[in-house]
Amino acid sequence: MSQLHSRQQQSLPHSTPATDSATVTVFAASTSWIESDAVAQCHQVAGFDGMIHVAAMPDLHPGKGAPIGAAMTSTVLYPSLVGSDIGCGIAVFPIQLKRAVPERLAARFPDLDRALDPERDADDPAWEVVDSDIPTGHVEGLGTVGRGNHFVELARIDTAFEPDHADRLGIAAGDLVLIVHSGSRGLGERILRAHTEVHSAGPAPDPAAYLTMHDHAVRWGSLNRRLMAARVAHALGAEPTEPIVDQCHNLVEVRDGVYLHRKGAAPGNGQDVLIAGTRGTPSYLVAGHAGPEANFSVAHGAGRKMSRADALRRGRAKHTVAELRRTPVGSLVVCGDRQLLFEEAPGAYKRIEQVIADLVSHDLATPVATTVPLVTYKTADVASKPRGDRRDHRRSRGGRR
Repeated sequence: MSQLHSRQQQSLPHSTPATDSATVTVFAASTSWIESDAVAQCHQVAGFDGMIHVAAMPDLHPGKGAPIGAAMTSTVLYPSLVGSDIGCGIAVFPIQLKRAVPERLAARFPDLDRALDPERDADDPAWEVVDSDIPTGHVEGLGTVGRGNHFVELARIDTAFEPDHADRLGIAAGDLVLIVHSGSRGLGERILRAHTEVHSAGPAPDPAAYLTMHDHAVRWGSLNRRLMAARVAHALGAEPTEPIVDQCHNLVEVRDGVYLHRKGAAPGNGQDVLIAGTRGTPSYLVAGHAGPEANFSVAHGAGRKMSRADALRRGRAKHTVAELRRTPVGSLVVCGDRQLLFEEAPGAYKRIEQVIADLVSHDLATPVATTVPLVTYKTADVASKPRGDRRDHRRSRGGRR
């Protein structure tokens, strides 16, 4: 850690050679929480054949086989650098409600662990947002949020740093939005597994074939976010809206003749991006203007500073379940999984303010507005449901992966 900090005392990010040609740049201040294991993973990736440059965002943390919070360019396509949740991203949907009382609205959130079935739920009004075929016909988990750090959140626009920019997006301080963070719900995992069972972490032998499947998963993830937003809007008595932001942060794109892999990094060259804080802190809507040294990318969230095991152990020693269901900002958390409550506690993550400050200091993004949570949905609170709904819930979970 000290070596990393000592070489980041200068105001600009510092690039270090990882191989004869590949470099690693960490966009973080000396005071930022950056684990040495995550930096080591960046250098390992930089040693892959064909690698050109690894740009590490200030939310960088270790992942399974590849760092999370990094954008990586290469002349070779590596599916493992995108991971299994291809198409994961964050979308923001304006929503109009007469009254936003968290205690009342939390109880009205639909069960987003229960997938929408095209036949059983044919009359569900959420289907109206689907204007084309479902990519690959994949309906497993359709309209569900998933586990881990995925969530659906009702939030309020708090501070508008750039009112004119916010106005162009159709939002202002005090407005309500739905924030949806989810991915391809098994489709991306199936694509990666088919590759790794034959090629392990090696490159894609047929990049065009992989990209075709990858693009399906990216479109599926975006559709899934729209479906969830529509399900929640209807449940809360509002009309669904189009997203003002919908950026994927697990994907690969072909840019200037090379493959740009993003794993927990959002496109940041001219796009608006919602950078998620935690369920107990603000999130930031930013205007990205990252250049080639950052691989045209920005951070996607606060980034973990504790493993799930550490968060569970420390959280149980400090907090009760009841304490974690109401956050420091007064919002409510809908989560029937007690372990997940601890694993995803605000304290398990880095300070979002520092992540944003690092992006600003390196001229990668400009904050447009903050959002403050009112209700954060993680997974259905089955205990609060009528007995018949509990049976339906168990059946729907049993049929999923």
